[in-house]
Amino acid sequence: MRLIWNWKAVLRHAWSIRLLLVAGVLSGAEVALPLLNGVLDIPKGAFAALSFLATAGAFVSRLVAQQSVSGGEA
Repeated sequence: MRLIWNWKAVLRHAWSIRLLLVAGVLSGAEVALPLLNGVLDIPKGAFAALSFLATAGAFVSRLVAQQSVSGGEA
């Protein structure tokens, strides 16, 4: 397995990477939510649902050409 030639640009500019980071933060928030019992009134599964949407968005954005990453193939 080898990295793609423009991996640094992809890491900095790709929306798929950004959305996967958001999904990771939301997943962590879902795990930490029971520790905040009574402090926040957030419906159960809200962070999980938002994490799913972020992951789905990352999937779609990975298939879309992004000018800052694809080199103008948009």
